[in-house]
Amino acid sequence: MTKNIFVNLPVKDLKKSMDFYAKLGFTNNPQFTDDTAACMVISENIYVMLLTYDKFKGFTKKDIADATKTTQVLLCIDAESREKVKEIIDAAEKSDGSIYMEASDHGWMYQHSFADLDGHQWEVAHMDMSKFPQS
Repeated sequence: MTKNIFVNLPVKDLKKSMDFYAKLGFTNNPQFTDDTAACMVISENIYVMLLTYDKFKGFTKKDIADATKTTQVLLCIDAESREKVKEIIDAAEKSDGSIYMEASDHGWMYQHSFADLDGHQWEVAHMDMSKFPQS
């Protein structure tokens, strides 16, 4: 069974993107970081690989989508509390990210969404399964 996930994202400015994700609380793994790529650690098993456009092009034969104009994927991370959701969203907004959807509260799940510097869309959610509606 697969143990880790590496989300690969093309970025226009590697240093600015590294700074952005660091402000969200992600840490850098220098072992997988150079002038063309940076590994930002979300958790023990989840990593975001920030790749310059030239580096990213080496992994695909397709055109790279402009995430400010199209959506190919919505990335969602779990937060341990509603407060942590708000903290991450606030940090994203203060670091030149943008809000693309307002917060939504479903009782058992609270979520909010931001876009990073390149337009990649992230959702941050806290789920309280004890409040999940039973059928």
